[in-house]
Amino acid sequence: MSNPTLTLIESLINKSHEYAETRLDLFKLKLVDKSSQVVSTIASGIALFVIGFIFFIVFNIGLALLIGDLVGKSYWGFFILAAFYAFIGFIFYKNRNRLFKKPILGTFLKKIGENKTSWDN
Repeated sequence: MSNPTLTLIESLINKSHEYAETRLDLFKLKLVDKSSQVVSTIASGIALFVIGFIFFIVFNIGLALLIGDLVGKSYWGFFILAAFYAFIGFIFYKNRNRLFKKPILGTFLKKIGENKTSWDN
């Protein structure tokens, strides 16, 4: 004859084992969800950066040639534009923490720290 208490304990152990496996699977799925969100955000950001960078370079070459035509020598247009960007770069360098570091870190931590997934109720 089987002991009913022993059967209940075995059933409880099996159920708790299944529960632990289910929780582990849920954790893995949430981890995949978060990491895929981060990777897709980074990938789209890189793609937009590359497109913007190409536009920026071509636009600035045209602008430098236009300025060069206005002042009489094409190379002066490049020098003037370079001096302008050196000035802008200096301002960004002086304010780099406020303009870049804190907002980027805050956005990244916010994206990582989001607790809402499609599995949460």
